[in-house]
Amino acid sequence: MLETEKRRVLVVDDDAAVLRASTLILQRAGFDVTPAASGDAALAALRPQKGTGAPRFSVIVSDIRMEGMSGLDLLRTVRQSDPDVPMVLVTGGPSLSTAIEAMHEGAHRYLMKPVAPEELIETVTRAALLCDLARVKREALALQGLWNLPVDERVELDAAFTRALGALYMVYQPIISMATRTTVGFEALVRTHEPRMQSPGVLFETASLLTRESELSRSIYATVAARAASLRPELLLFVNVHPPDLLDPTLYGAGSPLAKHARRVVLEMTERASLERLGDIAPAVSDLRRLGYRVAVDDLGTGYAGLASFTHLGPDFVKLDRSLVTGIDRSPTKRRVVHAMYSLCADLGMSVISEGVETAEEREALRPLGADFLQGYLFARPTEEFVEPTLES
Repeated sequence: MLETEKRRVLVVDDDAAVLRASTLILQRAGFDVTPAASGDAALAALRPQKGTGAPRFSVIVSDIRMEGMSGLDLLRTVRQSDPDVPMVLVTGGPSLSTAIEAMHEGAHRYLMKPVAPEELIETVTRAALLCDLARVKREALALQGLWNLPVDERVELDAAFTRALGALYMVYQPIISMATRTTVGFEALVRTHEPRMQSPGVLFETASLLTRESELSRSIYATVAARAASLRPELLLFVNVHPPDLLDPTLYGAGSPLAKHARRVVLEMTERASLERLGDIAPAVSDLRRLGYRVAVDDLGTGYAGLASFTHLGPDFVKLDRSLVTGIDRSPTKRRVVHAMYSLCADLGMSVISEGVETAEEREALRPLGADFLQGYLFARPTEEFVEPTLES
Protein backbone atom coordinates (compact mmCIF):
# COMPACT_ATOMS: atom_id res chain seq x y z
CA MET A 1 0.00 0.00 0.00
CA LEU A 2 1.09 3.58 -0.67
CA GLU A 3 2.10 5.81 2.23
CA THR A 4 -1.00 7.51 3.67
CA GLU A 5 0.84 10.00 5.92
CA LYS A 6 -2.14 10.17 8.28
CA ARG A 7 -4.39 11.81 5.74
CA ARG A 8 -7.80 12.71 7.11
CA VAL A 9 -10.86 10.79 5.91
CA LEU A 10 -14.50 11.55 6.72
CA VAL A 11 -16.68 8.40 6.69
CA VAL A 12 -20.47 8.91 6.55
CA ASP A 13 -23.02 6.12 7.01
CA ASP A 14 -26.26 5.84 9.00
CA ASP A 15 -25.72 2.11 9.48
CA ALA A 16 -23.80 1.96 12.76
CA ALA A 17 -22.20 -1.42 12.03
CA VAL A 18 -20.98 -0.37 8.58
CA LEU A 19 -19.70 2.94 9.96
CA ARG A 20 -17.70 1.17 12.68
CA ALA A 21 -16.28 -1.38 10.25
CA SER A 22 -15.25 1.18 7.63
CA THR A 23 -13.71 3.42 10.27
CA LEU A 24 -11.69 0.56 11.73
CA ILE A 25 -10.47 -0.65 8.31
CA LEU A 26 -9.21 2.79 7.34
CA GLN A 27 -7.70 3.51 10.76
CA ARG A 28 -5.74 0.26 10.60
CA ALA A 29 -4.54 1.35 7.15
CA GLY A 30 -3.07 4.47 8.72
CA PHE A 31 -5.72 7.10 8.00
CA ASP A 32 -7.00 9.66 10.51
CA VAL A 33 -10.73 8.86 10.34
CA THR A 34 -13.68 10.99 11.48
CA PRO A 35 -16.96 8.99 11.55
CA ALA A 36 -20.32 10.69 10.94
CA ALA A 37 -23.67 8.94 11.33
CA SER A 38 -25.61 11.26 8.98
CA GLY A 39 -25.22 13.87 6.29
CA ASP A 40 -25.91 16.62 8.82
CA ALA A 41 -23.21 15.23 11.13
CA ALA A 42 -20.82 15.22 8.18
CA LEU A 43 -21.53 18.88 7.43
CA ALA A 44 -20.93 19.68 11.09
CA ALA A 45 -17.54 17.95 10.89
CA LEU A 46 -16.71 19.97 7.78
CA ARG A 47 -17.61 23.33 9.33
CA PRO A 48 -14.86 25.36 11.01
CA GLN A 49 -14.97 25.35 14.78
CA LYS A 50 -14.85 28.60 16.70
CA GLY A 51 -11.33 30.00 16.62
CA THR A 52 -10.10 27.38 14.14
CA GLY A 53 -10.21 26.73 10.41
CA ALA A 54 -12.31 24.06 8.78
CA PRO A 55 -10.74 20.61 9.04
CA ARG A 56 -9.15 19.63 5.76
CA PHE A 57 -10.18 16.15 4.71
CA SER A 58 -8.37 14.35 1.92
CA VAL A 59 -11.31 12.05 1.13
CA ILE A 60 -14.99 11.72 2.02
CA VAL A 61 -16.55 8.25 1.91
CA SER A 62 -20.35 8.36 2.10
CA ASP A 63 -23.28 6.01 1.81
CA ILE A 64 -25.81 7.21 -0.78
CA ARG A 65 -29.06 6.09 0.84
CA MET A 66 -29.35 7.67 4.28
CA GLU A 67 -32.19 9.10 6.33
CA GLY A 68 -32.41 12.85 5.85
CA MET A 69 -29.55 14.14 3.69
CA SER A 70 -28.50 11.58 1.07
CA GLY A 71 -24.95 11.02 -0.11
CA LEU A 72 -25.73 12.82 -3.37
CA ASP A 73 -27.10 15.82 -1.44
CA LEU A 74 -23.95 15.85 0.67
CA LEU A 75 -21.82 15.71 -2.49
CA ARG A 76 -23.59 18.72 -3.99
CA THR A 77 -23.18 20.71 -0.78
CA VAL A 78 -19.48 19.86 -0.40
CA ARG A 79 -18.77 20.82 -4.02
CA GLN A 80 -19.96 24.38 -3.32
CA SER A 81 -17.07 24.98 -0.92
CA ASP A 82 -14.37 22.43 -1.82
CA PRO A 83 -13.80 21.46 -5.46
CA ASP A 84 -10.74 19.33 -4.64
CA VAL A 85 -11.78 16.79 -2.01
CA PRO A 86 -12.70 13.47 -3.70
CA MET A 87 -15.96 11.82 -2.63
CA VAL A 88 -16.38 8.07 -2.78
CA LEU A 89 -20.05 7.09 -2.81
CA VAL A 90 -21.14 3.66 -1.60
CA THR A 91 -24.51 1.98 -2.03
CA GLY A 92 -26.23 -1.33 -1.43
CA GLY A 93 -28.88 -0.64 -4.07
CA PRO A 94 -27.03 0.27 -7.27
CA SER A 95 -28.73 1.57 -10.40
CA LEU A 96 -27.39 2.99 -13.65
CA SER A 97 -29.26 6.29 -13.18
CA THR A 98 -27.79 6.75 -9.70
CA ALA A 99 -24.28 5.98 -10.95
CA ILE A 100 -24.65 8.48 -13.80
CA GLU A 101 -25.97 11.13 -11.42
CA ALA A 102 -23.12 10.47 -8.98
CA MET A 103 -20.50 10.92 -11.69
CA HIS A 104 -22.33 13.95 -13.08
CA GLU A 105 -22.18 15.60 -9.66
CA GLY A 106 -18.43 14.97 -9.42
CA ALA A 107 -18.10 11.77 -7.40
CA HIS A 108 -14.63 10.22 -7.54
CA ARG A 109 -15.80 6.60 -7.41
CA TYR A 110 -19.03 4.67 -7.04
CA LEU A 111 -18.69 1.45 -5.01
CA MET A 112 -21.21 -1.28 -4.31
CA LYS A 113 -21.73 -2.89 -0.90
CA PRO A 114 -20.34 -5.01 0.52
CA VAL A 115 -17.02 -3.30 -0.20
CA ALA A 116 -13.98 -5.52 0.33
CA PRO A 117 -11.47 -3.98 2.78
CA GLU A 118 -8.71 -4.09 0.15
CA GLU A 119 -10.89 -2.24 -2.38
CA LEU A 120 -11.86 0.40 0.18
CA ILE A 121 -8.24 1.01 1.21
CA GLU A 122 -6.99 1.12 -2.37
CA THR A 123 -9.77 3.50 -3.47
CA VAL A 124 -9.30 5.87 -0.54
CA THR A 125 -5.51 5.84 -0.90
CA ARG A 126 -5.67 6.76 -4.58
CA ALA A 127 -8.32 9.40 -3.93
CA ALA A 128 -6.18 10.98 -1.20
CA LEU A 129 -3.18 11.17 -3.51
CA LEU A 130 -5.30 12.76 -6.24
CA CYS A 131 -6.58 15.30 -3.71
CA ASP A 132 -2.99 16.18 -2.78
CA LEU A 133 -2.16 16.54 -6.46
CA ALA A 134 -5.11 18.88 -7.07
CA ARG A 135 -4.09 21.09 -4.17
CA VAL A 136 -0.45 21.17 -5.26
CA LYS A 137 -1.60 22.15 -8.75
CA ARG A 138 -3.41 25.13 -7.24
CA GLU A 139 -0.20 26.15 -5.49
CA ALA A 140 1.70 25.77 -8.75
CA LEU A 141 -0.81 28.01 -10.49
CA ALA A 142 -0.30 30.61 -7.81
CA LEU A 143 3.49 30.46 -8.25
CA GLN A 144 3.09 30.92 -11.99
CA GLY A 145 0.86 33.93 -11.53
CA LEU A 146 -2.15 32.13 -13.06
CA TRP A 147 -4.15 32.25 -9.86
CA ASN A 148 -3.62 35.90 -8.98
CA LEU A 149 -7.16 37.11 -9.48
CA PRO A 150 -8.58 39.11 -6.57
CA VAL A 151 -10.31 36.84 -4.07
CA ASP A 152 -13.79 38.14 -4.84
CA GLU A 153 -13.29 37.67 -8.60
CA ARG A 154 -11.89 34.19 -8.04
CA VAL A 155 -14.92 33.23 -5.95
CA GLU A 156 -17.29 34.59 -8.57
CA LEU A 157 -15.46 32.78 -11.37
CA ASP A 158 -15.70 29.54 -9.40
CA ALA A 159 -19.40 30.14 -8.78
CA ALA A 160 -19.98 30.88 -12.48
CA PHE A 161 -18.22 27.64 -13.42
CA THR A 162 -20.39 25.71 -10.96
CA ARG A 163 -23.47 27.27 -12.56
CA ALA A 164 -22.09 26.34 -15.98
CA LEU A 165 -21.80 22.68 -14.93
CA GLY A 166 -25.39 22.75 -13.70
CA ALA A 167 -26.57 24.23 -17.00
CA LEU A 168 -24.43 21.99 -19.21
CA TYR A 169 -25.89 20.26 -22.25
CA MET A 170 -24.61 18.60 -25.43
CA VAL A 171 -25.22 19.24 -29.10
CA TYR A 172 -24.49 16.75 -31.86
CA GLN A 173 -23.15 17.33 -35.40
CA PRO A 174 -23.46 14.54 -37.98
CA ILE A 175 -20.55 12.95 -39.83
CA ILE A 176 -21.57 11.73 -43.28
CA SER A 177 -20.24 9.33 -45.89
CA MET A 178 -20.17 10.56 -49.49
CA ALA A 179 -19.76 6.99 -50.72
CA THR A 180 -22.99 5.70 -49.16
CA ARG A 181 -24.78 9.07 -48.79
CA THR A 182 -25.64 8.21 -45.20
CA THR A 183 -24.87 9.44 -41.71
CA VAL A 184 -22.15 7.36 -40.05
CA GLY A 185 -22.05 9.06 -36.66
CA PHE A 186 -22.21 12.24 -34.59
CA GLU A 187 -19.67 14.34 -32.74
CA ALA A 188 -20.80 15.38 -29.24
CA LEU A 189 -20.02 19.03 -28.49
CA VAL A 190 -20.41 20.65 -25.07
CA ARG A 191 -22.50 23.76 -24.44
CA THR A 192 -23.83 25.56 -21.35
CA HIS A 193 -26.61 28.04 -20.70
CA GLU A 194 -24.37 29.97 -18.27
CA PRO A 195 -23.97 33.40 -20.00
CA ARG A 196 -20.35 33.88 -18.98
CA MET A 197 -19.23 30.56 -20.47
CA GLN A 198 -21.27 29.98 -23.60
CA SER A 199 -18.04 29.68 -25.58
CA PRO A 200 -16.66 26.14 -25.15
CA GLY A 201 -13.15 27.59 -25.21
CA VAL A 202 -13.90 29.81 -22.23
CA LEU A 203 -15.50 26.87 -20.41
CA PHE A 204 -12.43 24.66 -20.85
CA GLU A 205 -9.98 27.47 -20.04
CA THR A 206 -11.89 28.23 -16.83
CA ALA A 207 -11.90 24.55 -15.86
CA SER A 208 -8.12 24.52 -16.30
CA LEU A 209 -7.63 27.73 -14.34
CA LEU A 210 -9.73 26.41 -11.46
CA THR A 211 -8.19 22.90 -11.73
CA ARG A 212 -11.71 21.53 -12.18
CA GLU A 213 -11.09 19.72 -15.47
CA SER A 214 -12.09 16.38 -13.97
CA GLU A 215 -15.49 17.73 -12.89
CA LEU A 216 -16.12 19.05 -16.39
CA SER A 217 -15.09 15.75 -17.95
CA ARG A 218 -17.38 13.76 -15.66
CA SER A 219 -20.33 16.02 -16.43
CA ILE A 220 -19.74 15.74 -20.17
CA TYR A 221 -19.33 11.96 -20.21
CA ALA A 222 -22.34 11.36 -17.96
CA THR A 223 -24.51 13.63 -20.13
CA VAL A 224 -23.39 11.90 -23.34
CA ALA A 225 -23.94 8.45 -21.83
CA ALA A 226 -27.48 9.37 -20.80
CA ARG A 227 -28.35 10.19 -24.44
CA ALA A 228 -26.38 7.46 -26.21
CA ALA A 229 -29.15 4.87 -25.99
CA SER A 230 -31.40 7.01 -28.20
CA LEU A 231 -28.90 6.91 -31.10
CA ARG A 232 -29.41 4.29 -33.81
CA PRO A 233 -27.22 1.26 -32.89
CA GLU A 234 -25.13 1.31 -36.08
CA LEU A 235 -24.07 4.95 -35.68
CA LEU A 236 -20.84 6.07 -33.99
CA LEU A 237 -20.58 8.70 -31.27
CA PHE A 238 -17.40 10.79 -31.22
CA VAL A 239 -16.61 12.13 -27.74
CA ASN A 240 -13.89 14.72 -27.19
CA VAL A 241 -11.31 13.69 -24.61
CA HIS A 242 -8.84 15.65 -22.49
CA PRO A 243 -5.73 13.41 -22.82
CA PRO A 244 -5.03 13.05 -19.05
CA ASP A 245 -8.54 11.58 -18.72
CA LEU A 246 -7.24 8.47 -20.50
CA LEU A 247 -5.40 7.56 -17.30
CA ASP A 248 -8.53 7.75 -15.11
CA PRO A 249 -10.37 4.40 -15.34
CA THR A 250 -13.40 5.83 -13.50
CA LEU A 251 -14.18 7.91 -16.61
CA TYR A 252 -14.11 5.09 -19.18
CA GLY A 253 -13.58 1.84 -17.28
CA ALA A 254 -16.02 -1.01 -16.85
CA GLY A 255 -18.06 0.81 -14.19
CA SER A 256 -18.21 4.19 -15.93
CA PRO A 257 -21.34 5.66 -17.56
CA LEU A 258 -19.78 5.50 -21.05
CA ALA A 259 -18.63 1.87 -20.79
CA LYS A 260 -22.10 0.53 -21.59
CA HIS A 261 -21.84 2.23 -24.98
CA ALA A 262 -18.12 1.60 -25.60
CA ARG A 263 -18.56 -0.25 -28.89
CA ARG A 264 -20.13 2.77 -30.53
CA VAL A 265 -17.97 5.44 -28.83
CA VAL A 266 -14.90 6.94 -30.53
CA LEU A 267 -12.65 8.76 -28.07
CA GLU A 268 -11.37 11.85 -29.84
CA MET A 269 -8.12 13.45 -28.63
CA THR A 270 -8.55 17.19 -28.90
CA GLU A 271 -5.77 18.83 -26.90
CA ARG A 272 -3.14 20.37 -29.18
CA ALA A 273 -0.20 19.28 -27.08
CA SER A 274 2.18 16.35 -26.94
CA LEU A 275 1.00 13.14 -25.30
CA GLU A 276 4.56 12.34 -24.27
CA ARG A 277 4.20 14.15 -20.94
CA LEU A 278 1.61 11.55 -19.91
CA GLY A 279 4.21 8.77 -19.99
CA ASP A 280 3.37 5.32 -21.30
CA ILE A 281 -0.34 5.44 -22.07
CA ALA A 282 -0.29 2.34 -24.29
CA PRO A 283 -1.62 0.02 -21.52
CA ALA A 284 -4.51 2.40 -20.81
CA VAL A 285 -5.37 2.64 -24.51
CA SER A 286 -5.22 -1.17 -24.81
CA ASP A 287 -7.63 -1.52 -21.88
CA LEU A 288 -10.03 0.90 -23.54
CA ARG A 289 -9.86 -0.99 -26.83
CA ARG A 290 -10.64 -4.25 -25.03
CA LEU A 291 -13.85 -2.64 -23.78
CA GLY A 292 -14.73 -1.78 -27.38
CA TYR A 293 -13.76 1.89 -27.65
CA ARG A 294 -12.17 3.26 -30.80
CA VAL A 295 -9.78 6.21 -30.95
CA ALA A 296 -9.54 9.30 -33.14
CA VAL A 297 -6.87 11.99 -33.41
CA ASP A 298 -8.18 15.48 -34.04
CA ASP A 299 -6.59 18.50 -35.76
CA LEU A 300 -4.45 16.65 -38.31
CA GLY A 301 -2.39 19.33 -39.98
CA THR A 302 -2.18 21.79 -37.06
CA GLY A 303 0.83 20.43 -35.18
CA TYR A 304 -0.83 18.37 -32.46
CA ALA A 305 -1.22 15.12 -34.39
CA GLY A 306 2.49 14.36 -34.60
CA LEU A 307 4.26 11.03 -34.60
CA ALA A 308 3.88 10.62 -30.83
CA SER A 309 0.08 10.71 -31.15
CA PHE A 310 0.04 7.97 -33.77
CA THR A 311 2.61 5.88 -31.90
CA HIS A 312 0.79 6.03 -28.56
CA LEU A 313 -2.78 5.85 -29.83
CA GLY A 314 -2.77 3.93 -33.13
CA PRO A 315 -5.96 5.79 -34.06
CA ASP A 316 -8.82 4.30 -36.03
CA PHE A 317 -9.78 7.75 -37.33
CA VAL A 318 -7.96 11.02 -37.92
CA LYS A 319 -9.78 14.31 -38.38
CA LEU A 320 -8.47 16.70 -40.98
CA ASP A 321 -8.45 20.19 -39.50
CA ARG A 322 -10.86 22.74 -40.95
CA SER A 323 -7.95 25.09 -41.75
CA LEU A 324 -6.94 22.69 -44.55
CA VAL A 325 -10.52 22.31 -45.79
CA THR A 326 -11.56 25.96 -45.92
CA GLY A 327 -11.11 27.23 -49.47
CA ILE A 328 -9.54 23.99 -50.71
CA ASP A 329 -11.38 24.41 -54.02
CA ARG A 330 -9.32 27.58 -54.61
CA SER A 331 -5.94 26.26 -53.41
CA PRO A 332 -3.89 23.76 -55.43
CA THR A 333 -1.37 23.60 -52.57
CA LYS A 334 -4.04 22.53 -50.07
CA ARG A 335 -5.36 19.92 -52.50
CA ARG A 336 -1.85 18.47 -52.94
CA VAL A 337 -1.23 18.30 -49.17
CA VAL A 338 -4.65 16.86 -48.38
CA HIS A 339 -4.35 14.23 -51.11
CA ALA A 340 -1.00 13.13 -49.65
CA MET A 341 -2.56 12.92 -46.16
CA TYR A 342 -5.44 10.80 -47.42
CA SER A 343 -3.07 8.43 -49.19
CA LEU A 344 -0.75 8.02 -46.21
CA CYS A 345 -3.62 7.48 -43.77
CA ALA A 346 -5.15 4.88 -46.07
CA ASP A 347 -1.83 3.02 -46.15
CA LEU A 348 -1.79 3.10 -42.34
CA GLY A 349 -5.32 1.72 -42.12
CA MET A 350 -6.82 4.92 -40.70
CA SER A 351 -10.04 6.55 -41.87
CA VAL A 352 -9.98 10.32 -42.42
CA ILE A 353 -12.81 12.70 -41.52
CA SER A 354 -12.61 16.17 -43.08
CA GLU A 355 -14.03 18.83 -40.74
CA GLY A 356 -15.38 22.27 -41.53
CA VAL A 357 -16.93 21.58 -44.92
CA GLU A 358 -19.15 24.62 -45.50
CA THR A 359 -19.61 24.87 -49.26
CA ALA A 360 -20.53 22.55 -52.11
CA GLU A 361 -17.33 23.64 -53.85
CA GLU A 362 -15.21 22.39 -50.92
CA ARG A 363 -17.10 19.09 -50.93
CA GLU A 364 -16.55 18.60 -54.64
CA ALA A 365 -12.84 19.51 -54.35
CA LEU A 366 -12.40 16.83 -51.66
CA ARG A 367 -14.15 14.08 -53.60
CA PRO A 368 -11.36 13.31 -56.17
CA LEU A 369 -8.70 13.47 -53.43
CA GLY A 370 -10.06 10.30 -51.82
CA ALA A 371 -12.42 11.87 -49.27
CA ASP A 372 -15.38 9.94 -47.94
CA PHE A 373 -16.26 11.01 -44.37
CA LEU A 374 -17.16 14.70 -44.05
CA GLN A 375 -18.43 16.99 -41.31
CA GLY A 376 -19.51 20.62 -41.46
CA TYR A 377 -22.23 23.25 -41.77
CA LEU A 378 -22.87 22.26 -45.38
CA PHE A 379 -24.65 19.16 -44.05
CA ALA A 380 -25.94 20.26 -40.64
CA ARG A 381 -25.25 22.52 -37.70
CA PRO A 382 -24.95 20.98 -34.22
CA THR A 383 -28.33 20.40 -32.54
CA GLU A 384 -29.51 18.88 -29.28
CA GLU A 385 -31.19 16.03 -31.14
CA PHE A 386 -29.60 13.38 -33.38
CA VAL A 387 -30.74 14.85 -36.72
CA GLU A 388 -29.58 12.94 -39.79
CA PRO A 389 -29.35 15.19 -42.86
CA THR A 390 -30.86 14.36 -46.23
CA LEU A 391 -27.93 14.10 -48.64
CA GLU A 392 -27.90 15.06 -52.27
CA SER A 393 -27.01 12.52 -54.93
